[in-house]
Amino acid sequence: MNLFFDYDLPARLIAQEPAEPRDAARLLVGQGDAKDYDHRHVRDLPEILKPGDLLVMNDTKVVPARLIGQREATGGKWEALFLKDAPSGQWEVLAQTRGYALEGEHFVTESGLRLVLTGRTAERHWLMRPDPPGATTVLLANHGQVPLPPYIRKGRATTGDTERYQTVYARWLGSVAAPTAGLHFTRELLERLEARGIGTARVTLHVGLGTFAPVKEADPTKHAIHAEWCEVTAETARAIRATRAAGGRVIAVGTTTARTLETAGRTGLMPHSGETSLFIHPPYDFRVVDGLFTNFHLPRTTLLLLVQALTGSAALQQMYEEAIGCEYRFYSYGDAMLWLPT
Repeated sequence: MNLFFDYDLPARLIAQEPAEPRDAARLLVGQGDAKDYDHRHVRDLPEILKPGDLLVMNDTKVVPARLIGQREATGGKWEALFLKDAPSGQWEVLAQTRGYALEGEHFVTESGLRLVLTGRTAERHWLMRPDPPGATTVLLANHGQVPLPPYIRKGRATTGDTERYQTVYARWLGSVAAPTAGLHFTRELLERLEARGIGTARVTLHVGLGTFAPVKEADPTKHAIHAEWCEVTAETARAIRATRAAGGRVIAVGTTTARTLETAGRTGLMPHSGETSLFIHPPYDFRVVDGLFTNFHLPRTTLLLLVQALTGSAALQQMYEEAIGCEYRFYSYGDAMLWLPT
């Protein structure tokens, strides 16, 4: 099978700032196998979609997971990304510093939070314990920063990123990266969609580092994907069934939403709560998702494989070539694409 897995992107097309307002981002619309694309804007969604369609969105909330500081003993630079709580009050973090850090060594953030290195996981992530201990959400709120990806200003956040690297409907704290397709929606756009008779529903998937990990295997379908926690409520499951019964389409907003819906769909679209390690790649028979609204993704990632499992490899490659040729903005703060079934 010929997969669309890699491509060249001029650096100038990597968005460094988000569109303002959010729904002013450009939108490349494709449908089925057609090679004629519509060049629109996200604000046009109420006119592009049909009354009776259902947009499903991921309402996870981004944790201020980036930590910047130094080694207490030497003053050497140190950075870390909080990944999750580990047993016994420890944190699992992805960290970097010059030289080899030893267990028992202390680190301090720019804001004064001290952490001690207690060990390493099998994946070589650091295990660290706050000193003194405290509630993780409180400590990160006081000492963490917006976890921008490194291709945006080398990860250096500004004051505006606190609001812009979060969806307007974010609710449940737990992600170390934003579900970026949802960053394009404004409250006003959601109201216009509702007025047009286009429904919305929510799922939750807490985005982990594994979502964006590059695939290194020669056969990308052999990649081991990391598990992430997700939930589909009974209310959302009912909304999807009602949409389908009335002839409407289920449009996932983002790959994390698509993965969550398909996880629940494997058991007949029953409410679901728990971890998912579902790896969607061609060929795949979608049971819930009809269409997809998503950003343009990095090459050699599982996200690119998921999208083409729905669109087809040739169609997705053509859409990316169109987007690059028309100088769309790429990645987390970039523009978006919408793929609809015929």
